[in-house]
Amino acid sequence: MRGVFVDANGSLADIFERQRRDGDPAVSVNRNPDIAPDQIPALLDGAEIVIIDHTALPTDVARRCNGLKHVVFLGTGARSYMNPEELGELGIEVHLIKGYGDTAVAECAIALMWAAARGIAQMDREMRNGNWLRDDGMQLAGKTLGLIGFGGIAAEVARIALGSGMRVVAWNRSTKKFPGVEFVEIDTLLAQSDVVSLHLLLNDETRGFLSSARIAAMKRGVILVNTARGAMVDEAAMIEALKSGHIRHAGLDVFNVEPLPADHPLTRLANVTLSAHSAFRTPEASENLIRAAWEHCRRISRG
Repeated sequence: MRGVFVDANGSLADIFERQRRDGDPAVSVNRNPDIAPDQIPALLDGAEIVIIDHTALPTDVARRCNGLKHVVFLGTGARSYMNPEELGELGIEVHLIKGYGDTAVAECAIALMWAAARGIAQMDREMRNGNWLRDDGMQLAGKTLGLIGFGGIAAEVARIALGSGMRVVAWNRSTKKFPGVEFVEIDTLLAQSDVVSLHLLLNDETRGFLSSARIAAMKRGVILVNTARGAMVDEAAMIEALKSGHIRHAGLDVFNVEPLPADHPLTRLANVTLSAHSAFRTPEASENLIRAAWEHCRRISRG
């Protein structure tokens, strides 16, 4: 059984090769992370397994991948890049990797929250332009953090926030318990939270979850953090809320269009802190990610 890692950046490629063992399935590595979807069939050349980091795999492209039976997606957000149900109808199974970067993403969410509360990115930009900007920040100790979705990442965010003296409330689609966290209805969370952080998986139910109506239901002056998926938020409504001050500041790691275009409206708003979908990018998380990818390949090879 053969496989191809079709879009490996340099660091992931190096880790992948370092973790290779004797007896592993034959998986080749394409060290070009910027491939087009139409290149995938030729790169696979009949291989049964494809490992994908961030490249889209449209269903019509998958149809041209002769022999393809398994997609190992490096993360949980495969729906942003492919349609798993349609691939399933073609006999292609999509395998996800969960939990590999819970701490890394949680730390990024916390960093975006603190940067938003104190306007650090804006001060940095202004000082580089010769302006000595000094505005009052938001003190977070004693404030309420609302977590929408409560999996492994949100649990790590809660642990850190509770240690910082914040009150933490959460809403989840299924019943959860966590020490120190109060689980509430979504309307209560939106009404009470000084900071709202998104931690849902993207699917048909969660797409557009933070709608215009739910944004309007949030406290005026709220901080919004999104390290999940851009498609969960009504982007136009969020931008209007940022302009009006209803949202004090947004810390965003994910967007509807990635890479974010230089002329995108979000790049022109001072009260937004942007990061390039990199919350999960730490050496520790990358090691965990590739280890899990190899385990998928080994399990598939064993049948």
